[in-house]
Amino acid sequence: MNTMTKNPLINALAGLLYIAIIASFLFYVPERLQIEETVLIPILILSIFVFSAAMMGYLFLYEPLRLFLEDKKKESVSLFMKTLLAFAVSTALLVALGLYLS
Repeated sequence: MNTMTKNPLINALAGLLYIAIIASFLFYVPERLQIEETVLIPILILSIFVFSAAMMGYLFLYEPLRLFLEDKKKESVSLFMKTLLAFAVSTALLVALGLYLS
């Protein structure tokens, strides 16, 4: 059963959505909870960092790696590069929109 998409735009937008969720969490939660600065804060940040690396690795690398291991090297590299390009373009559009609205 293959649950990962071969659509680079969906992969890139899923990564961008994940980043938006984590950034919103990091922005709004401390403001609402008035959390004291303890050793738990760096532990939480590092845990989120490691989880994020795994999540983005899954979103960007799982399907290309699977294709590569199935000896579909050209399709693998193409999917990975298209995903990176879609992510870069969607990120640039988001930054441009943010600058335009500010």
